[in-house]
Amino acid sequence: MRLRSTALLSTLAVTGIALVGCSGEPAPESSPSASAAGDLCGAAVGSGAASEAVTVEGEPGEASTATFEKPLEITELQSTVVAEGEGEPIEAGQLIEYAMSAYDATTGEELGVIGYEEGQLLPQQITPESVFAQILGCATVGTRVVSTFPASQGQDGSEVPGQVYVFDLTGVTPSAAWGDPQEPVEGEPTVGLADDGEPTITLPDAEAPSETQVSELKVGDGDTVESGDQVLVQYTGVKWSDGSVFDSSWVNGAPTAFVTNQVVPGFTKALEGQTVGSQVLVTMPPADGYGSSEGHELQDETLTFVVDILATQHPAPAQ
Repeated sequence: MRLRSTALLSTLAVTGIALVGCSGEPAPESSPSASAAGDLCGAAVGSGAASEAVTVEGEPGEASTATFEKPLEITELQSTVVAEGEGEPIEAGQLIEYAMSAYDATTGEELGVIGYEEGQLLPQQITPESVFAQILGCATVGTRVVSTFPASQGQDGSEVPGQVYVFDLTGVTPSAAWGDPQEPVEGEPTVGLADDGEPTITLPDAEAPSETQVSELKVGDGDTVESGDQVLVQYTGVKWSDGSVFDSSWVNGAPTAFVTNQVVPGFTKALEGQTVGSQVLVTMPPADGYGSSEGHELQDETLTFVVDILATQHPAPAQ
């Protein structure tokens, strides 16, 4: 694993991929017809002199080395397929798994490598409007591309030099928990699942528990969620007082990500120590929910959630 710092990890994983959005020469936008049809193929940018000038050594799915004549002149976002994968083509709305390495286009310096080890990057939802679609299009899983980003202006107004990225499309994450089903715990809320995995929660005719209860509905085979991880989850939450749904990522249209120790204590207890691919049922009294949030509409509510753990990203190691 070659990471320079927490700041670099953040840049590569989050803001680095968005450089095209603030570059001096904007990336081409997807056509309305392509977006309406969910056409990732039509969203892809073309290959060009800059991206074709990069030589990549190493096998797709493993950390690579990129070389090019320096400085590399980059005037627009370009993307060249250097190895085509043998998997299925990706589709709009899927959660894609990826890994990447980045280089300074002026000096050739390696800026960082990330995603080739478990727990380094969260998957990202790809849509025709996303930068990932411009880079990958409707590539097949296992594909490797070289993308060249022109110089841009950072959020602090500083000049960000042009960059070269090697992207590996390593997989697709399911949008619902895929672990082995477990026997439900007698007396706890019951859960039914729609074809797409969206849960329906039925509460028992009983008093709300006075302490947080956590049980596994499915046990996944993925990485273990650790304290301080950023997790990607699907969830549905209901109020014990009347059984009504008050929040749901399924209704909101996409999974959500958050840090395990930056949420209410009941969520922390439900997630830390679980494995990716698991589905967890948690019922939390106000003390582990929003009881300390004076004036919050859920301050006095006991809450029940069904949470599907789709991925986890461990904090970057200290440098």
